[in-house]
Amino acid sequence: MFEAAERDEIIARAAEAGVAEMVTIGTRMGQSRQLVELVKGRDNVWCTVGVHPNSVGEDPLAETDAIVALTRHAKVIGIGESGLDYFYKRAPRDQQQESFRRHIRAARIADLPLVIHARDADADIATILQEEWDTGGSFTFLLHCFSSSRALADTALVLGGYVSFSGILTFPKSTELRVIAASVPADRLLVETDAPFLAPVPHRGKRNEPAYVANTARTLAEVRGMSLEEIGTLTTTNFRRLFARTAASA
Repeated sequence: MFEAAERDEIIARAAEAGVAEMVTIGTRMGQSRQLVELVKGRDNVWCTVGVHPNSVGEDPLAETDAIVALTRHAKVIGIGESGLDYFYKRAPRDQQQESFRRHIRAARIADLPLVIHARDADADIATILQEEWDTGGSFTFLLHCFSSSRALADTALVLGGYVSFSGILTFPKSTELRVIAASVPADRLLVETDAPFLAPVPHRGKRNEPAYVANTARTLAEVRGMSLEEIGTLTTTNFRRLFARTAASA
């Protein structure tokens, strides 16, 4: 999370850049509880609750019921981020996979979308998504900060998932990612910052913040042959459809 003294300034800069609404993402259970309090009184800021796969090894696995309980506040609009991260190896794979399944079940129970982190784990992400879909029924989800394979994107899209692109999309070497971004169905497309990480060009290397999403949106508009205004309208519409709790107050 950003420091308390900076938050109002960061939100103000985002508004100046045309960012109307923001979501801050839960990565640990304790931090998720703090986020619920943080977003109270901020009409245009929402949160999700959950445990990042890199944090799974730090505490006992979060119970599905405990995750669901945090969603009772109206400002909680999703579950996560959860998923799998085999790059950093900060938690055993079996614990990550069990945590991921618990988050999927929580999303199904709460009827809220699941925000999914995937890094160096595409095959297992796809397998678990399909298994949980087949055995437990449908659920809504978002492949967050997408930088994975076309195969994983295709699996997600078949299951009704959404795909969100971050500042990675603007990096010079992200040619294949831009090709994927150009082909995602228009009604499944989102854009994000992943702040404070992965600042887009021309801010690469700096601490990322919500205002910079405009730079990523501009690149997304270019690869899809749209104007910045059109991509803004499209992704806002998709955001409110996916995170339906926000639509009621829009």
